[in-house]
Amino acid sequence: MSDFAERYDEASEEVLAELKKTLESIDPASLERLAQEILKADQVFFVGVGRVMLALQCVCKRFAHLGIKAHCVGEINEPAIKKDDLLIVGSGSGGSLFPLGIAKKARETVDCTIVHIGSNPNSQMKDIADFMVRIPVRTKNYLEDEIDSCQPMTSLFEQAVLLVGDVLAKMIIEQRHLDMRSLWQYHANLE
Repeated sequence: MSDFAERYDEASEEVLAELKKTLESIDPASLERLAQEILKADQVFFVGVGRVMLALQCVCKRFAHLGIKAHCVGEINEPAIKKDDLLIVGSGSGGSLFPLGIAKKARETVDCTIVHIGSNPNSQMKDIADFMVRIPVRTKNYLEDEIDSCQPMTSLFEQAVLLVGDVLAKMIIEQRHLDMRSLWQYHANLE
């Protein structure tokens, strides 16, 4: 085995171990409540910035494949948010300016359900969100109880956001007894 291949195997094992530890550290009750809110909402909106938003866009797309009316804040075809909708705010630190501002606006204007997916339980989001799904991994705050990472910056948080979305999608498929083949009706077909 080449030196690169060996280092790749080691790095892969480290990353997978971090992800396993992270997913196991998330409170299942908060995930159950999030799943209930997703299924109860008329529409689900996602907001974040940077790589967190990229992960949320993937989750949004997958939920749309399940027949859920899902939208990303700021997209050209974003509809109005209403009281019966859900806003999912992704921010590890809970203090990123844009997601925080959007959450405040949603609370003040329509008072929809707001969920914060993040790491910092004591951020400004705690006074805005109805509840939090805590992914307790390292952020720019370096809180004492955060899971540390061998990866740069907040990669572990962004990966966990995507995987949590995919795990919830799988669970929603099972709960609704959806046929996997039927999901293709919601997939883009101009490709």
